[in-house]
Amino acid sequence: MNTPDFKPVTKTTAPDAGPPQGGGNPLGGQRAASAAERGGPSAPDAGPPQGGGNPLGGQRPASAAERGGLSTRAAGQSRFHESAAAQVAGAATYIDDIPEVRGTLHAAPVCSPVAHGILRKVDASAALAVPGVRAVIDAGDIPGDVTLAAFAHDEPVLALDTVQFVGQVIALVIADDAMTARRAARLVQLEIEPLAPVISVHEAHALEHYVLPPVHVKRGDANAALQRAPHQLEGRFEVGGQEHFYLEGQIAYVLPLEQNQWWVYTSTQHPGEVQHWVSHALGLANHAVTVECRRMGGGFGGKETQAGHLAVWAAIAANRLQCPVKLRLDRDDDFMITGKRHPFAYHYRVGFDDSGLLCGMALEMLANCGFSADLSGPVADRAIFHADNAYFLEDVAISSYRCKTNTQSHTAFRGFGGPQGVIVIERIISDIARTLGMDPLDVRLRNLYGTEERNVTHYQMKVEDNILDPLINQLALTSGYRERREQIAAWNAQSPVIKRGLALTPVKFGISFTATLFNQAGALVHVYTDGSAQVNHGGTEMGQGLNTKIAQIVADELGIPFERVLSTAADTSKVPNASATAASAGTDLNGRAAQFAARTVRNNLAAFVAGLDGVGAGAVRFEGGRVTTEKSNRAFEDVVGAAYANRIQLWSDGFYRTPKIHYDKTTLTGRPFYYFAYGAACTEVAIDTLTGESRVMKVDILHDVGQSINPAIDIGQIEGGFVQGMGWLTTEQLVWKADGTLATHAPSTYKIPATGDIPAHFQVDLWHEANREDNVHGSKAVGEPPLMLAISVFEALRDAIEQTGASAAGMNAPATAEEILRSLSE
Repeated sequence: MNTPDFKPVTKTTAPDAGPPQGGGNPLGGQRAASAAERGGPSAPDAGPPQGGGNPLGGQRPASAAERGGLSTRAAGQSRFHESAAAQVAGAATYIDDIPEVRGTLHAAPVCSPVAHGILRKVDASAALAVPGVRAVIDAGDIPGDVTLAAFAHDEPVLALDTVQFVGQVIALVIADDAMTARRAARLVQLEIEPLAPVISVHEAHALEHYVLPPVHVKRGDANAALQRAPHQLEGRFEVGGQEHFYLEGQIAYVLPLEQNQWWVYTSTQHPGEVQHWVSHALGLANHAVTVECRRMGGGFGGKETQAGHLAVWAAIAANRLQCPVKLRLDRDDDFMITGKRHPFAYHYRVGFDDSGLLCGMALEMLANCGFSADLSGPVADRAIFHADNAYFLEDVAISSYRCKTNTQSHTAFRGFGGPQGVIVIERIISDIARTLGMDPLDVRLRNLYGTEERNVTHYQMKVEDNILDPLINQLALTSGYRERREQIAAWNAQSPVIKRGLALTPVKFGISFTATLFNQAGALVHVYTDGSAQVNHGGTEMGQGLNTKIAQIVADELGIPFERVLSTAADTSKVPNASATAASAGTDLNGRAAQFAARTVRNNLAAFVAGLDGVGAGAVRFEGGRVTTEKSNRAFEDVVGAAYANRIQLWSDGFYRTPKIHYDKTTLTGRPFYYFAYGAACTEVAIDTLTGESRVMKVDILHDVGQSINPAIDIGQIEGGFVQGMGWLTTEQLVWKADGTLATHAPSTYKIPATGDIPAHFQVDLWHEANREDNVHGSKAVGEPPLMLAISVFEALRDAIEQTGASAAGMNAPATAEEILRSLSE
């Protein structure tokens, strides 16, 4: 098949590990090589041009030769993360590093040991007798609403008359230091009358226990199509949840100010929601509460809503005692209290023809939501939206059930339901291929969305930017997929114990909040009289490089060096009503708003210079820290200083709302996404058929980030997202006991990928095409889509199992060693 010319933008390359050699560990790998040339010094300063004068002391425009012919643009360059040096030096401030105000007290939670029951009595006398304990706070100390200000209004701030999961916070112990508070919290006596818990999503579905009503989406007549289909398959499987395991745990520090105002430091992806929740619990107007977050030590969705709980709890205690209160969960409590990625269970029926073309599909998805709605509605909706992934579904019926169980209330996690939708269709495609004896890649190509026809999703959105076919075929070529399948088959034939598998899977991920109202952002840009600039926006930095990219955007808009722009902490008193930094839209929204703000300041300066030089404002150029016209060349700071002296506004706000999007939330039809991000991964694995141990050997990725604003940061996001997805599908297993206790609540029992799990061959290439929609600098979102590339790991493991003659049709995720052994026995 013909494919367009491909030019990798940038890549990381590691040595080929090669096939296992005799005498060595067949599953042994090497440490992945580090990414080469990440970042570097900025473009050299062209220096001041020489020549005649002008009213501001500027001189004639420099020639291209004098400028050295070098681009001074910040965007499109691999810049170091704006906090990298501070983080390496230990000088980057996180919430727990903020110096504590004199009189600060510390809180610790009192948690339910019972999954479901009636709360009869709380006896805090033993805790209050501990030296250093100042108070025990319960629901009676809440001055405002005792229910959190979440959209479903179904979650109490602190447990009231019932408890609904092991770990639910009932009370808070407040003490002089954190360890005293934690020790005293374990002395609080709880009298709880147990009720029967519902732990299984299947039990919840049978009882019709839902946090929200079921949702049904269909196109055509799935049942009729299934009956007409030459072949049919039916299957069930489950995919587990995932702990966020951010390096910085959940934390909040609340300080009382004058006149019943409050300052909240919190590690959150959504300062505006924390502001709303805290003010609601304290019975105050939003303007009385200011929330600040300079940076998080990771979020992954776990600090979108869940961070609000800690801020509310600390605020209630601070209000009761009228002093600053800090609440920092230890890792065990963090596991036990906070929600995870939603576990899903599936039942599907599919029909297909002899070529592998899907004829019809009926899909039932059971989302384990935990005890309250939280964000389960939009998470389950996005799973519906992504149940097609890259494939056209003509006759389809999807039913989504949002099941209520007595576990932690599950929440946002990188991908936000998308991974749970993508994995089911990828599994189905692979099963069709094995049923027909075909290469799974051929079945994938057979079912791809088209460009002129077969290009409308099951939720009635036209796919207008489809690059799936050329992207997949290019990766198949560069990764040697076809040749490697033959080599692996030959290798497996002579290897009785170690078996290899290979899979190439794509991703098509919709970019925008599915709740249309959140697709808006604001920013402030200030230019100071020395020519430096500061940008503040509604997004939050969690290590993903958002502030770095936005500084690059502002630098280019003003035509000044990247180093002259400073991004400051997210602050609700500067940009109000900001949406969460989520849905991979942080740069799309906040970057565009910051660009518009900077553009207004630049236009003000351009009009000023145009008046001085007698030229049109459009003829004024801002580049490399210089402001030039055909008559003059001035330093940016000189122009700014003169503009200030002439009372020209040097700051501005910017606002952006995503265009084109709309959809009917009752039918889940319309255009919920501005555009799609695409990618594909080819993964090779090896399994030990005696122990179930597995290893990822090689990964080749080709991913679409549009025109990258910062290639190094984007590649880092792709690598990190893939490895996190790999963990979700291989080692990160959440286990709840029959009584509802989470058994895997520490690093000793919950295993995230480590350095030794990184494949020796890990290559990432970026697709060469800019975003076809009018997005900031032609870029595309990159935070979430790469996680779903790791589904290639799961499918490669299934392929390796099938190579033994066993069936992988019943294998669930994560594919732990035990799960692989179970599948090998079938």
